[in-house]
Formats: sequence, structure tokens, C-alpha cells
Amino acid sequence: MKNLKLKSARAALDLSQEELAQKCGVSRQTISAIEKGDYNPTINLCIAICRILGKTLDELFWEDQ
Repeated sequence: MKNLKLKSARAALDLSQEELAQKCGVSRQTISAIEKGDYNPTINLCIAICRILGKTLDELFWEDQ
């Protein structure tokens, strides 16, 4: 399932996938795969992304039923 919440939050801060990846210590491809729903990140990576984007885990990674 695509993570449009992550993509939207990243875009709202005018961050590219590359910039977010650098801040998280991962590759741009990893961020792209998370946004596409092709990769489930570790909880530590989820927390890092949330801190950088100023969001909670629920806001970015909770799947609505």
C-alpha cells in the first residue's frame, strides 16, 4: 500500500526524497520504496522519519481501515 501520508508530509516541508534520505541515513531508493509501499521500514527508521518530519507514527504509518 502506498504511503501517501509520508510523501505529503515530506513535500509539505519541501524536502526531496534525497534530502530526507540523507537526514535519516538511508538511500533515496529506500525512501522511494517506503512511499511506494514496496518496503516496510524498521521501527527505528519510522521514528527517525517522524522526528525529521515533525509527525507521529500514527500520522505517517497507521493504515486506515
